[in-house]
Amino acid sequence: MEKNYAFRDRMRQVHRPNRRIEKPLLQGQIEITDRWQISLPQDDFLATIAKDLQDYFAVSMGLSLAVCEDAVSEYAITYKIDPSLEGDGSYRVAVTEKEICLVGKDARAAAQASYLLEDICNLAQAPYLAIGNTDRTPIFRCRMVHSGYCIDEYPDEHLSAIAHSGVNTILVFVAGVNQAPSHPLDFNDLIKRAAKYGLDVYAYSYMKSRLHPDDPKAEEFYDSLYGELFRQCPGFKGIVFVGESVEFPSKDPRTCGRLRLDNIGPEGKKIDPRPLPGWFPCCDYPLWLDMVKRSIRRASPDADIVFWTYNWGYCAEADRIALIDALPTDISLQATFEMFEDDERQGVPTRSTDYTLSAPYAGKYFISEAKAAHKRGIPLYSMTNAGGLTWDMGVVPYQPAPYQWLKRYQAMRECHEAYGLCGSMECHHYGFYPSFISDLAKEYFTAHNPDGEAIIKNLIIRDWGAQNIEAVTKAYRLFSDANHDIITSNKDQYGPLRIGPAYPLVLFEDENIAIPSSPTAHFNINWICRPHYKTSKPLSDPTQRTVFEGEIRVYQSVADRMLEAATILKGLLPTLPQNMRDEAQRIAGTVEFMGRSLRTAYHVKRWYVEKVAIAEHDGNLASHIQALREIGEAEIENTKAALPLVDFDSRLGYEPSMEYAADREHLIWKISVMERILREELPALQSK
Repeated sequence: MEKNYAFRDRMRQVHRPNRRIEKPLLQGQIEITDRWQISLPQDDFLATIAKDLQDYFAVSMGLSLAVCEDAVSEYAITYKIDPSLEGDGSYRVAVTEKEICLVGKDARAAAQASYLLEDICNLAQAPYLAIGNTDRTPIFRCRMVHSGYCIDEYPDEHLSAIAHSGVNTILVFVAGVNQAPSHPLDFNDLIKRAAKYGLDVYAYSYMKSRLHPDDPKAEEFYDSLYGELFRQCPGFKGIVFVGESVEFPSKDPRTCGRLRLDNIGPEGKKIDPRPLPGWFPCCDYPLWLDMVKRSIRRASPDADIVFWTYNWGYCAEADRIALIDALPTDISLQATFEMFEDDERQGVPTRSTDYTLSAPYAGKYFISEAKAAHKRGIPLYSMTNAGGLTWDMGVVPYQPAPYQWLKRYQAMRECHEAYGLCGSMECHHYGFYPSFISDLAKEYFTAHNPDGEAIIKNLIIRDWGAQNIEAVTKAYRLFSDANHDIITSNKDQYGPLRIGPAYPLVLFEDENIAIPSSPTAHFNINWICRPHYKTSKPLSDPTQRTVFEGEIRVYQSVADRMLEAATILKGLLPTLPQNMRDEAQRIAGTVEFMGRSLRTAYHVKRWYVEKVAIAEHDGNLASHIQALREIGEAEIENTKAALPLVDFDSRLGYEPSMEYAADREHLIWKISVMERILREELPALQSK
C-alpha cells in the first residue's frame, strides 16, 4: 500500500531498474558489455548526459561502464557534434563493432541521441544493438509541458525524465517576478536547472492586464509587468498568453469591456451581459499584443510570444480570422486542436468542450485558424494534449489508449505538413507523466515516416512480453475504442469525470455539499468539480431527455469495455517476470480506474433521472426510491473496488492543481456520504 505522494519517488527515478532479460544475440547485433567505456565529452552539458548514460546502464542493464576523459578500451561510446546533419535537432546513433557514436546537429540533439540509445536497448530488453545508423529528426520545434510532479515544481529528476521523453520545453505559471500563483518560485534557478537537461522554459502568464493599450499609463504599466519579468529572468525562452488568464479591458463594443471579476455585481449577477474580453476575439487585441511585445522584446529580443485563442471557437469564424489577419507576424499563434467539434457517439450528439481524446482529429475551429496563420506566415502551435492526458479524466496520470492517441498523432503530422504546425502544448496544469504513451509520441513525432502500429507493437513486447502481444493488443484496442465513445460535456468534465469514483451521488439534503479539498491546492476541488449534478435543460424537455438517456446507454458501454480491457490485462500479470510486473500492474490499474470512473458517471446519470422524477412528484415514489437504493449500492461497491487501485498506485486520484481528489480518504468520504443517504435520507423520503 503506497502512501500519498509515493509516486513521486518513482518519478525521481529516471531509469527503470532491471530491464534486462537474458536472450541470445542475433546476427548483425553487437552487445555492450563491461568492457565498453563512455568517453567523457569536454562540453559540460554533454558530460552530464554521459554520466546519465552511465547511470542508465548500471540501473537498467546491470552494467558498470566507466566514464573516462581518454577512453582506453577498444570498445567506446562517444559523443559528436555534426552541424552537417539535415534538419534542425537531428541526431544519430551510429553503431560499429567497436564504437557507438552518438551524433547530434548540436549538443542538445546529441543528448537526444544518448536517450535514443537507451530507448533502443529498452525495446531490445538487453544492451544489444544492430550495426548501422539510426537517424531521427524531430518534426516540432517546440513541445511544451507542465509539471506532473507538483504544480510549477520541477525536481532535477523530473526535468531529466521530460528531456528523455523528447519534450524540449517546460511551462511555469507566472503571477509576477519569481511568483507562481500559489507560492514564490525562483525562476532563474529553474531556468538554470532546466538548461542542464536541454530544456527551455516558457512563462504562462497569470498577470492581469488592467489597462487598455491606449491608456496614457499603459506603456509604463506593461513594462512593469512583462518588461520587468524578462529583465529579472532573462533566461525565459518565451511566454504564453491566453485570454481568460490575462484578460484586458477591451474597447471592442461587442464585449462588456471588463475583467471577469469586475463584471460581477453585489448580488453575484453580471453587470453587463455582453461577452468578457478574455473570452472573445476583440478587435483591439493586436494593440494590446503589440504593446506587450514591445515591453518584452526590449529586454529579450528573441523571446517567443505565443498568443493562444483558447475559448473563442464558439465565435463566428469571420471574427476570429479577422483578428488573426490583424496580428503581427513575429509572434506564434496557438489554437486548440479539437475544441468545439460537433459529432455523435452511437447516435448520441456530442460536442467536444475542453480537451478530449474522444475527438482525435483536428477540428474545424483549429483548421480555420491554422489556414489563416499559414497564409500570413505566423508560426503555428496547438494545444494537443499529446503528452497523454486530456480532461476526459481528471485524476489519472495518462490515458493508456495507444490506438486512439495514434489517431491524434497522425492528425498532428498531417497538420504539420499542411499548415506548418511546429509547436505543441502537450498538457495543461494536470501535468506530464512519462508513460508508454509519451514513448509512442516521441518516436512518432520524427521525420523518418514512422509506422505507428509497429511502434505500439514494440512497446507491448517491451512492457508485456512477446507472448502476450495478442491479448494486450486486444485490450488496448478495446480501451482505445471506449475512449473514442466518451461523450464530453461540461456537466461531466466538471462533474464525475473530474474526480472519478470519489464523486458523490447526492439527493436533496446534500445539494450544497462540499468535497474535501486541500487548503494549499492551486484550485479548490469544488471550483472545477460541481458536486451538485444537473443538466443545462430540464429532463422534461423531450430532446434533452432523449439525449440524456442516450448518454446513459453510451456511458454504460464505455465503462463495460474499459473494465473488460482491465480484466484482460490483470489476467496477464501472474505470467510476467517481477521486473515487468509492477509497471504492467500500474497500466492495468489505470485502465480499471478509468473504467470505475466511467461507471460512476453512468450511475450519476441514472441517479439523476430518479432524483428528478421524485422532485416532479410523478406518483411512483416507492419505485424511484428502490431504484435509487439499487444504484447507490452498486456505486458503493464500484467505489470500494477502486480502493485497492489507489492503494497500489498513489498517482491515481491525484491531480497537480487540485492535489488529491480521489485517494483512499476521498473514496471513504464518498462511501460514507452515500451510506448515510441510503440509511437516513431514503427512508425519510419514503415516510413522507
